[in-house]
Amino acid sequence: MPDPSEGRATWGESRLVQPGWKAWFGAGLLLAAAAGVAVWRRRELARAFALISRVDLPQLTVAVACEALSIVCLAAVSRWLLGAGGVRWSLRRTTAVVVAANAVAGALPGGAALATAWAFRQLSRRRVGPALAAAVLFCAGALSALGLGILVVTGVLAAGTGGATTAAVVLRPLAGVLGLMLLVGLVLLGLSNSAGTRALARRYWDGVARRHARARAVPQALAQVVEQARSLRPGFRNWLWPAGLALLNWAFDAACLAACLWALGVAVPWPGLLLAYALTQVPGSLRLTPGSLGVVETTLSALLVLYGLPPVAAIGGTLLYRALSYWALQPIGWACWIGVTLDAPRTGRNVPPVPSDKP
Repeated sequence: MPDPSEGRATWGESRLVQPGWKAWFGAGLLLAAAAGVAVWRRRELARAFALISRVDLPQLTVAVACEALSIVCLAAVSRWLLGAGGVRWSLRRTTAVVVAANAVAGALPGGAALATAWAFRQLSRRRVGPALAAAVLFCAGALSALGLGILVVTGVLAAGTGGATTAAVVLRPLAGVLGLMLLVGLVLLGLSNSAGTRALARRYWDGVARRHARARAVPQALAQVVEQARSLRPGFRNWLWPAGLALLNWAFDAACLAACLWALGVAVPWPGLLLAYALTQVPGSLRLTPGSLGVVETTLSALLVLYGLPPVAAIGGTLLYRALSYWALQPIGWACWIGVTLDAPRTGRNVPPVPSDKP
């Protein structure tokens, strides 16, 4: 059973780093710009709220179910990674930690770092070794980024066949760049299975550490994360299941957006919907403002208008989607945060990972 104090000198307590004044100043500028756009488009906003007031409740239930499935898939990725490392957590506990971390990430500009530090602390409190905790968080983020990249490429291809000529001319090169990035990532993943490649990378890090004193601790920490991540489940095929869950997390969230438009009686712009959603998540994931307020609303509304929706319908669908995917999850997330934080640490049930050829 791994000792949570093991490796503490390397990983530390993962102390929270509060956002500096620059982050708050930048977030304030973005929020002020969003408020200016809202004042400029106040008539469309008023009509959008009137449209939301006539929402179809049974169809809205479908949107709520899609968002719930999205959260469950996200939690299932972390649960799989923990199980592969020999730690058995229930889906209920993992979901509570994930929802709470989402609430922390949406509370402050740059909140993703705070959420990661809090999640690391909760894993460590529950007898998850520091290296395994770091590997789980690292792999979950990497799988999520991979899923979003696949969604962007798929959206570009779908939009390109939808007849939007101007957008297709701009977005086809983007699809090529993203496809190349995915290919490079897969090649690097394949090379990581080579002992010679790992030895070469280790010699390179040793050389850097000898030349730079501050970099001496980096190779050891990075090596721990990489080796722990590799030991979770060796082989490419075994990672198809968590990668699929990470992709489903984004897909169900996009389905929530489509269901919101459907609940408002708006014709869903299928060729461009997936791309509009995926491109919005890229700046939204940066958390430039608390919960990416103003960033997501402005970007998504503009992209939906680009793909044929009237401004009122685009704004109404975006606001309803944000009400379900952000605002409704905030009180739930903070309730989970209180419960998880105050919960007395329990001894995790660690078992040796069972090798399997099934994804």
